[in-house]
Amino acid sequence: MDAPTKFVQIIDFETDRFEEMRKLAEETDERFAGRSGGPTHRLVLKDRNRPNHYLVVIEFNSYEEAMANNDAPETTEFAQRMAALCTRPPAFTDCDLEGMTELK
Repeated sequence: MDAPTKFVQIIDFETDRFEEMRKLAEETDERFAGRSGGPTHRLVLKDRNRPNHYLVVIEFNSYEEAMANNDAPETTEFAQRMAALCTRPPAFTDCDLEGMTELK
């Protein structure tokens, strides 16, 4: 039987309140600590060519774990608070992870 495909969600957002966004993420990390089924990795990217534009890449062990995480009340609260800090609604892209290579 094949192992579940890892799942990645990309959140594309704009904010002029990034430090508040960072604090919200840190607070949420503390609240979610020790909870199973949550994200395994998070990468935060700042666009060099568009001020206040960010991408967050979040990896989960599977699509099913990501959907269970999305359905959690804590995640809904985080998403609402995050959206309130954005200058436009965030956009979400859902992806199956097809490959990853460590380059040296």
